[in-house]
Amino acid sequence: MTAKNILITGGGKRVGAHCARYLHAQGYNILLHYRSSAQAANVLANELNRQRPGSVRLCQADLHDNVELQALADVAKQAWGGIDALINNASAFYATDMPVVTEAQWDDLLGSNLKSPFFLIQALTPVLKSRQGCVVNIVDIHAERGLVGFPVYSIAKAGLAALTKILAKELAPEIRVNAVAPGAILWPEQDDMSAQQKQEIQAKVALQRTGCPEDIAKAIYFLINDAGYITGQIITVDGGRTLFT
Repeated sequence: MTAKNILITGGGKRVGAHCARYLHAQGYNILLHYRSSAQAANVLANELNRQRPGSVRLCQADLHDNVELQALADVAKQAWGGIDALINNASAFYATDMPVVTEAQWDDLLGSNLKSPFFLIQALTPVLKSRQGCVVNIVDIHAERGLVGFPVYSIAKAGLAALTKILAKELAPEIRVNAVAPGAILWPEQDDMSAQQKQEIQAKVALQRTGCPEDIAKAIYFLINDAGYITGQIITVDGGRTLFT
């Protein structure tokens, strides 16, 4: 495969970092965005650049800030001649108690999970069109039914799922827009779940186990590399969790 160029938002750690490693191993150049995880992002970039010099670049930006978002888009338009794929992975995730949800929480969760992806796609539409590129959004299995205790996050991911479908129509035929919906892949970063709670979640998964970040990376790779006739679709990667209510 001729090396192509991918922008991954929120790529410094967790699932984003695993996706960066996997896609880099397939021959892609990676523009790695991060907001605050500078140390992790630098370690990852150095690791991958030792394997293939000049194949990973870093760009810091707060995607809530439109000026910084546009600056990231400008870097992406120039990197290795322009990006071919955008992975909207950056996401805020935390519980919100419905009776006391604040406007700041609403703006934060809708901003990172819905507003930023929309305006980043808008900013990158010209370069993606010129290169017959694609977008992969990272949604969530809870976008469909919602996760109790996380109403604002669930609303934001439902919006991102809707964005995937409408922009697939708006941007066709030059740009394909798809999404991946992870199930139980990694436990939350602030892991305060008991062993019993984790077992209860796994018991509701048809395959009786959690997935791994590489499962998400492989689905993304398929949508970028092998899905030339697929657009407007959401691939659920959840081990069969959504087969059960």
